[in-house]
Amino acid sequence: MSQTKTWWKEGIVYQIYPRSFNDTNGNGIGDLRGIIEKLDYIASLGVTIIWLNPVYDSPNDDNGYDIRDYRKIMAEFGTMEDFDELLSGMKERGLRLIMDLVVNHCSDEHKWFKESRSSRDNAYRDYFHWWPAENGTPPKRWSYFDVEENAWKYDEQTDSYYLHYFAVKQPDLKWENPAVRKEVYDMMHFWFKKGVDGFRMDVIPFISKDTSYPEINATEPHEYIAYYANGPKVHEYLNELNTEVISKYDAFTVGEGPGIAIDQALDFVHEDRKEMDMFFHFDLMSLDRAPGEVFKMREGGYSLVEFKKVFSDWDAAFAQAGWGSLFLANHDFPRSVSRWGNDSPEHWKNSATLLHTFLLTMRGTPYFYQGDEIGMTNVCFTDIEDYRDINTINRYKTVQNRGGNLEAFMQSEQHAARENARTPMQWDTSANAGFTSATPWIKVNPDYEDGVNVEAQLKTKHSVLSYFREITALRKAHPALVYGDYECIRPEHDRVYCYTRTQEDQRFLILLNFSDEVERFSLPLSLSYNRKIKLISNDKILDDKTFKEFLLRPWQAIVYKLEN
Repeated sequence: MSQTKTWWKEGIVYQIYPRSFNDTNGNGIGDLRGIIEKLDYIASLGVTIIWLNPVYDSPNDDNGYDIRDYRKIMAEFGTMEDFDELLSGMKERGLRLIMDLVVNHCSDEHKWFKESRSSRDNAYRDYFHWWPAENGTPPKRWSYFDVEENAWKYDEQTDSYYLHYFAVKQPDLKWENPAVRKEVYDMMHFWFKKGVDGFRMDVIPFISKDTSYPEINATEPHEYIAYYANGPKVHEYLNELNTEVISKYDAFTVGEGPGIAIDQALDFVHEDRKEMDMFFHFDLMSLDRAPGEVFKMREGGYSLVEFKKVFSDWDAAFAQAGWGSLFLANHDFPRSVSRWGNDSPEHWKNSATLLHTFLLTMRGTPYFYQGDEIGMTNVCFTDIEDYRDINTINRYKTVQNRGGNLEAFMQSEQHAARENARTPMQWDTSANAGFTSATPWIKVNPDYEDGVNVEAQLKTKHSVLSYFREITALRKAHPALVYGDYECIRPEHDRVYCYTRTQEDQRFLILLNFSDEVERFSLPLSLSYNRKIKLISNDKILDDKTFKEFLLRPWQAIVYKLEN
């Protein structure tokens, strides 16, 4: 049942993108020693789990998501000895570690693929999906990062095509081959025996394919994604992975779940199924995207009523079984305060802290991305030369090759690009925000000089950072904010998000003004209580003298404890 208590339900996750976190050797790239150097800071935030983006050996075609050796640390990041020291330092501070598991695909420089492409009768040939050229052009499959959006790549050496749902240098592994699954499970055991606490599983629903490779009735990217997520043996493989590996440890898994619909949720995370513990759904991440578009932002932004419905519907999906994840941004999406709040100087602080309040008072495990705690914002690059991400660069080439509107594409990328999240962590006001003494691998957001940095906020009493620490402590102090029932109040209201969290005799009222204006909000008469105690607010309270009406400043967040 969803009420069963576990450490990962009560956890607060902090995601680290190592390349952009902290550089200690002066090469412009973050490294493991840079994380070690900041462990006391991370622990001081009140987070309890670190999710580490890939640090495995990789040629970096997709920033580490193209893995060349699963049991080796990328030289740019350090050594395995550095990793062991990092893990030990986390344990000393009561922090747990989850690694990124990228096993839908690997790098074309991995030993397995180099062997596989060498000849049709090689022992590793069936580790990947091949289509002999004599059978004609393979049935259409869409690719995320291919310039031609084609997931089949012709390989002259054996006169065959190989399948790659992502970049050309990321061939898909063939999970239908038991030898591949055993390789994956052995690798996972390797990391668990080192002491890691779980895995975030990259695009994990995509691992099962129909190896007859039929024609599919799809024309738009989102149609292909739904097809990819529903392979014939996906549940069999996830159950086997759990049985063979995860169940052997005090560990948890969170899957990246593109293509998983809400009515399929419990098929993946119901406790009785023994597959995953939770996953990231994508309903929220498509809320402000143009209909049918994976990447393009919708004009006019998002609707708060729709925003509320997404969270309310998914909360209901896990009310009796399973468990949900809560996130507003990560390394693949723009900065949360720029996307879901208002990052103008006037509203930036309240927006950032309101979003913190939201994630830390909802049911589910909250995930924060590095820099969220100081309210880092979108960088909004205007020149394609500033981008490093294969996603943006290849889609730029696609638009260019088709004679499309490059100006419109670049304007959209200012809001939608993954690079917005990948600019260096902003530590202080020294050169490059204290991230590196060299030229950083990607440009730093210039707003680090305007208070969006750790050092400045540590010196300020009422900063975004100080509020983040207060609200993580509040969640830890009140288990009802983790396990309590959720009820949305006035879901039709298009500016204020109000809800209660209730567990036995503990009840909390959360008020969030998602607007640039002062809002007067009235509670329904049916919500009864005798006394309310303010626990936290990100701004001075204007008026809450009456029981049923509240006057909320722009982007104000308030948490009350209600007593009868």
